[in-house]
Amino acid sequence: MSSPIEALFTTALGLQPPWYVAKVDLDTAKRRIDFEVEHAGKRVPCPACGAAHQPVHDRVRRSWRHLDFFQFEAWLHADIPRVQCSGCGKTTQLPVPWAREGSGFTLLFEALGLSLCSELPVRQAAAQMRVAPKRLWGRIRHYVHGARARDDMSGVRYVGIDETSVKRGHAYITVVHDLEAKRLLFATPGRDHATLQAFAQDLRAHGGEPERIEHACIDMSAAYAKGIAQALPTAQVSYDRFHVVALANTAMDEVRREEMRSAAAAVRAAAGTGNKKTLRQLLWAMRKNPPQWTPAQCDAMNWLQRSGLKSARAWRMKQGLRLVYREAAASNCEEVARGALMKWISWARRSRLEPFKRLGATVKAHLGGVLRGMLDGRSNAYVEAMNGQLQQTKTAARGFRNLDNFIAVAYLRMSKLEHLPKNPMVPAIPREYGRYRHVCC
Repeated sequence: MSSPIEALFTTALGLQPPWYVAKVDLDTAKRRIDFEVEHAGKRVPCPACGAAHQPVHDRVRRSWRHLDFFQFEAWLHADIPRVQCSGCGKTTQLPVPWAREGSGFTLLFEALGLSLCSELPVRQAAAQMRVAPKRLWGRIRHYVHGARARDDMSGVRYVGIDETSVKRGHAYITVVHDLEAKRLLFATPGRDHATLQAFAQDLRAHGGEPERIEHACIDMSAAYAKGIAQALPTAQVSYDRFHVVALANTAMDEVRREEMRSAAAAVRAAAGTGNKKTLRQLLWAMRKNPPQWTPAQCDAMNWLQRSGLKSARAWRMKQGLRLVYREAAASNCEEVARGALMKWISWARRSRLEPFKRLGATVKAHLGGVLRGMLDGRSNAYVEAMNGQLQQTKTAARGFRNLDNFIAVAYLRMSKLEHLPKNPMVPAIPREYGRYRHVCC
């Protein structure tokens, strides 16, 4: 090709003297374009000690995959000088400005891979880039580790802690989120108290102080409560509304299932029909909020409320707990919230429904944390939403064999890391879409 073409690609690749494109080879049959890059210098500074005007000892052949040129797969090739230094006595390979040492991808190609993996399953991203998934996993771990090493956690004050499953067989990871910045701070295998001690160490490594954590929102996990007491001694614990109401839903379902096992005929008679569809409508209506009931579910619940079934009492108790939360939020008064909650606990313990008697005892044992969860306005709703996204990520990827890969993807997508490579496809100048219109005459 002519000299202006090489000069054009030298500029397009961002090369500076003494690096330049010496040759461009386009193979349309293989849909590939190869750039031969050369180094014009004969004496260069030593990469190891910085000594100037050191001779080139020899050159080593290297190749790198680059961003596609139109529909053609692009590759860079260069004979990299190795410098023999008279100062330090070492023979060192000269670093190249377009790639990391030891990487077979250019920096821009790796940045594109990270951008795709933050939105797509890694296998799909690898298929689009025509590389092996294993090579992308290595880049994800490298860049996430480097970005987290520079992450600043000195301003963290309020955290939400939860666990999420990784695969079958009770394999879980613990996740810790910043409830103010809405980002993932820490993830580690396991769900015992030691995971929070590991979080405290990681927090210190990133400029934070465990003693300055003011609030931790958790479910009613004894292991997490123990971990907070040991690792975050000044944090006030609140129990998330979602988990407390979920316990009431679990107790209600337990009562309903037991009643169907022990007195199925009485349930059908009280419902006024033996139709299985009506009983199925009851199953779903009991779990939903009344404004979300369908007409068929409204009819089924009307039948249930006129019955003397235990399931009807269990549903009223579950709704009563939701009413307590609503009253506490409206009053924003600890005395009012405590009084309403103690009345509900008394009702639960006198209900003759064993699941609700146990739930009443559990809530009373964690009364302080439950009340804080009612009044401080903080919850693990964001944490639960992020756990849902992680489960979607796991489903799209058809599962993860490697826990480290799962955690790396979680950091990539949810930590809002500031020191990751930027997407090379983002326009350099913001575009005003829709500003111009094409008018056909």
